[in-house]
Amino acid sequence: MATSSAPSTSASYAAAGVDTAAGDRAVELMKAAVSATHGPGVVGGVGGFAGMFDVSFLKSFDRPLLATSTDGVGTKVAIAQALDKHDTIGQDLVGMVVDDIVVVGARPMIMTDYIACGRVVPTRIAAIVEGIARACSETGTALVGGETAEHPGLLGPDDYDVAGAAVGAVEADRQLGPHLVADGDVVLALASSGLHSNGFSLVRHILASRDLGYTDSVADLSGTLGEALLEPTRLYTSPLLRVLDDPALAGAVHSLSHVTGGGIAANLARVLPQGSWTEVDRATWSPAPVFRVLSDLAGSTLESSEGTWNLGIGMIAVVAASQAAAVSAALVADGIETWQVGTVATATRDLTGFEQGAKGVDGGAVRLVGAFAG
Repeated sequence: MATSSAPSTSASYAAAGVDTAAGDRAVELMKAAVSATHGPGVVGGVGGFAGMFDVSFLKSFDRPLLATSTDGVGTKVAIAQALDKHDTIGQDLVGMVVDDIVVVGARPMIMTDYIACGRVVPTRIAAIVEGIARACSETGTALVGGETAEHPGLLGPDDYDVAGAAVGAVEADRQLGPHLVADGDVVLALASSGLHSNGFSLVRHILASRDLGYTDSVADLSGTLGEALLEPTRLYTSPLLRVLDDPALAGAVHSLSHVTGGGIAANLARVLPQGSWTEVDRATWSPAPVFRVLSDLAGSTLESSEGTWNLGIGMIAVVAASQAAAVSAALVADGIETWQVGTVATATRDLTGFEQGAKGVDGGAVRLVGAFAG
């Protein structure tokens, strides 16, 4: 009787392209950096199935509100991968996630991260997480958990993506938002460090259309294109919390807007009340060279990218007019260039050409006017 045999196969995870040992090595490499973000509120150490945080302090709140945010870095990771430079992407992630928490006046408590990759390279994963941990420490956030998932066949060996989530808390009567904004409030711009983490699909399209690489140099940029593009996202949480906690500035800040996807006008409109409007004066600042270079390469104007890039403003504070100068001075003293770009008004007017609300929020109306400073 004839017999046949099937080809020999392995049912091991390694045969499928997943290296669990590499994942364990990555955890060992990042362990010290993660542990450095842990204060007395963290319960347990690194490696548990769930991160735990002691929130007994919330008992002292009259009405504690939890604030949560989740986000990723987007296609900026493609540039990090192309340059094999992974130590700044973590700060970008924290900036995108934690700086959304402070927008409502909340103090961040904990963060978790998620990294999906085609192949676990321990030193690469550790570099990403160490960047996350450094930024968490800077913002007073405990990195209490994370996951690294290896997806061979779905992602290329050197491909990865990162995402994260954070939770903070605020006393209900200290919550910031449109409900506090009043006629005559001053709109303050807080300078960005560059592109931050938005609009990189457009950036990559522009460079590809001009056959430019990330290691190329162009006029008006001090380093390579890649170096300028990977400039990490500025972190605003700690400086803003110091302003919010300053008794001399109590009640000064009414609302905050994190300028991310959608640009300046759309994001500011989200934190203004219905019936209010403001005009942001472009003449009050000059966008950084990286924005001008990219616009020139695209053969377009800075104004045409206002719905995509932050153009030099990473956060906006809407503050009481009587305390605007003091808030601005406090932020400048903390290392963040801050200046007035407009004033909130409620008088009836024609709002044609204004951005009115965004992302499902029926907020105020905003438009940019004038020409950028040279």
